[in-house]
Amino acid sequence: MLNPGLVLYEEDSKLIDKELQKLNQLSRSKVSFLVDKDGQLISCVGETNGIDTTSLASLTAGNIAATGGMAKLLGEKEFSILFHEGEKDNIHISLVGQRAILVVIFDERSSLGLIRLRVKRSVSALTEVFDRVTKKMDKINSEEDGDSPLTEITEDDIENLFS
Repeated sequence: MLNPGLVLYEEDSKLIDKELQKLNQLSRSKVSFLVDKDGQLISCVGETNGIDTTSLASLTAGNIAATGGMAKLLGEKEFSILFHEGEKDNIHISLVGQRAILVVIFDERSSLGLIRLRVKRSVSALTEVFDRVTKKMDKINSEEDGDSPLTEITEDDIENLFS
């Protein structure tokens, strides 16, 4: 799951959108989207007409959670890649670090091999974006901790307050 305190700024969101657009184009996929582990849609590009992306995002997160349970039963840490093959469309799902889920929907215009190659590169790029976001948030949180009026309160102040 994304850190609840994690905030995507506009520049970060644009980097994510750009990476998803690149992935979608180079892999010849129909739709590429990024979901947090709670099932919230972060970004989506491609042919989304007729797709309930909100429901698909939520179901994808549930799928990852269920697969994580199966992995634990088998003594695995996780299964980082899932693939579902349909008559017309296929879904490739992969984890982006421990932060998000990358979903690529593709049809006969592409192949599983091409999708896997392009997804691997995009996961690296998206992981870098989330690492930068995390560092920004850590810096902001550490600066806020120093500004907190509670940091000035001593044990004696607390004792005096309750005596």
